[in-house]
Amino acid sequence: MKSSNISQSYSNLQIFSLTTLRVLIGWHFLYEGLAKLFSVPAWTSKSYLLGSVGPLAPVFKAMAMHPAMLAIIDNLNIWGLIIIGLSLFIGLFSRPFKLFGIVLLLLYYLAYPPFGTLVINTPVEGNYWIVNKNLIEMAALFVLYLFPSGRITGIDRYIQKKTDK
Repeated sequence: MKSSNISQSYSNLQIFSLTTLRVLIGWHFLYEGLAKLFSVPAWTSKSYLLGSVGPLAPVFKAMAMHPAMLAIIDNLNIWGLIIIGLSLFIGLFSRPFKLFGIVLLLLYYLAYPPFGTLVINTPVEGNYWIVNKNLIEMAALFVLYLFPSGRITGIDRYIQKKTDK
């Protein structure tokens, strides 16, 4: 489907809303990654992984105990957040990076799932039961994945025009 046909199938308000959602989520990812990057070496995921209580807690805790593995995880986390955020923010290769964002958020969700007594004594933000900000942001990314907002208002639209010729 050509990008001109895509934009004609949505109202201006729909395009604005989808673009705004993509940019806001992109900003959130980008800011989180940059905040971690600029606080290195102070920032590490070690305490987060060691405190995990979800179904993958044994795996997360084992990874946190190996310095080399932890260094890789920290870098993947920082640069994953930055690259996903930048991609969403400017609308460049945003479709695959929406999926990467969902996977990263799923890992966060599985580290501290909001399942009642499972997280009673863990340091999580807010009071949630099943639905938390990670799940909501995953759902929003999935909705964005279904709609090609990057092809309408992002850099992807220029790439799409070149491939349509």
